[in-house]
Amino acid sequence: MATAAPLLIPLSQLSRAVTDWVESARALTQPAGVRWCEGTEEEFRELTSRLVRDGELVKLNAEHFPDCHLYRSNPSDVARVEHLTYICTASRQDAGPNNNWMDPKEARAKMRGLFSGCMRGRTMYVIPYCMGPIDSPLSRCGVEITDSAYVALNMMVMTRAGRAALERIAGNGGFVRGLHSIGELDPNRRFIMHFPEELTIESFGSGYGGNALLGKKCHALRIASWQARSEGWLAEHMLIVGLQSPKGETHYVACAFPSACGKTNLAMLIPPASLPGWKVFTVGDDIAWLHPGPDGRLWAINPEAGYFGVVPGTNPETNRNAYEMIRRDTLFTNVAVTADNQPWWEGLSHGTPVTDWQGRPYEPAKGPAAHPNSRFTVAARRNPSYSPHAEDPRGVPISALVFGGRRREVAPLVYEARNWQHGVLVGASVASETTAAAVGQVGVVRRDPMAMQPFCGYNFADYWRHWLEVGSKLARAPKIFHVNWFRRDAHGKFLWPGFGDNLRVLAWMLDRCSGRADAAASGIGLLPRVQDLDTRGLSLDEGALRALLSVDPALWRKEVADIRTYLQSYGSRLPQALLAELENTERQLG
Repeated sequence: MATAAPLLIPLSQLSRAVTDWVESARALTQPAGVRWCEGTEEEFRELTSRLVRDGELVKLNAEHFPDCHLYRSNPSDVARVEHLTYICTASRQDAGPNNNWMDPKEARAKMRGLFSGCMRGRTMYVIPYCMGPIDSPLSRCGVEITDSAYVALNMMVMTRAGRAALERIAGNGGFVRGLHSIGELDPNRRFIMHFPEELTIESFGSGYGGNALLGKKCHALRIASWQARSEGWLAEHMLIVGLQSPKGETHYVACAFPSACGKTNLAMLIPPASLPGWKVFTVGDDIAWLHPGPDGRLWAINPEAGYFGVVPGTNPETNRNAYEMIRRDTLFTNVAVTADNQPWWEGLSHGTPVTDWQGRPYEPAKGPAAHPNSRFTVAARRNPSYSPHAEDPRGVPISALVFGGRRREVAPLVYEARNWQHGVLVGASVASETTAAAVGQVGVVRRDPMAMQPFCGYNFADYWRHWLEVGSKLARAPKIFHVNWFRRDAHGKFLWPGFGDNLRVLAWMLDRCSGRADAAASGIGLLPRVQDLDTRGLSLDEGALRALLSVDPALWRKEVADIRTYLQSYGSRLPQALLAELENTERQLG
């Protein structure tokens, strides 16, 4: 959050463009009052105290969780609503088959009807915000208007919100417009509309973070991906992590994984004791904005200032940094509580829930105590592994890009793309197998290109073409890799231990980037040999490691056929370079 600044000029007078738009929104929604958010610590505390008094927030055990609070959302409003999320472009083809599309005129009319008078009796909060370091030329700004104080608090944590952001907007005039109302929280009157050609977002009927914190997925990915294409950069669903070797050499990697593939754990990875001397620094856990630099490298910033993470499963064994991070100054959403008012969620080895996420007496027969998608919102600076370069206006130089998915047998532990063009194919064909808990059926393969399936703001075919164009302008392009931590043996047992031991794979990647490691050619790319991975202190026999690094040509020929069918579904817009790379892979598989 920004620090307080002298109120020389009222916030509402800093930018005429913002003021005019706020006035039009006020006239449409008719709130009882308008509050321009300064983003200061004092404002955050005052707003929090008011919500506690009004019963919207519950103050948690101050001894064990100081300055932590609980918010309980409506039971019908606990997750993103992808089926109600639209990209509204003049041409349906510009949105592509990867998005729900609605004609902008129809969408505008629908949303105007919903927003008309919707804030009567409520306060309208105006939140100027900056995605990225406030003084970085790589950052972009927006303004969210909302009638939810809970959303306002979250935006103050997740972005650089307040006066400094509005001053930046006043200086250059550009900003993304985001209008949000919780409405009546009626699932039948719930829509999230994106108008990328106008840099506008309109969200109605939900207070859940992914639908209501408009700076996050809506701006930082869907709208930003459109901005990035027009401006020559990439907005990606990627963590950014710095890895310092025992020799003191630091590399930064950006990684894209679909859900349930270890993204947060990798962002906050703790090196195993058997690999002394390594240090890990978290720049970002979810989103990366990647810009070609004057030195021919790709440079990245994390546009966010906080984490909006899933709580269940977080404990000292799975992610010690995250667990320590959320023990103070954290806003919890939809967790359970214990008798002494401590937050509780599945995955903790201590404590007993007495009240579930809906505020009811906890009964195991009614389901989990904490909602499976319960969340924490916390400032990034609370992370014990927080990188000192997270606020660097230049960003950090990226040595490697890593894609990954959950596959039982097809994908090896790790392989390297032959070149940038092949790497784009690798990213475009990312797939994960679903679990029984998610869909009631194990092993269903779903394509999730670059882990951007729910978040790309335009046609995937054009998106892949843009990736190819960005790479062609890089004199020192990052190497591109694919990982699969989830390979299993014939009995269904995981072959790789994962978690901190993933550093062993990353270390090989970094040595490849520095020209210090060997690799063996295969039909799908370059793989480490058994002796190329540092397995000191790892209880893993050579047979398991060979299985992890194996490529089955028959399985991969079927995979190539499936990838071809998927890519061709994008029709004439599909870059032919991707099909050429796929044919090359097919030839090399024999």
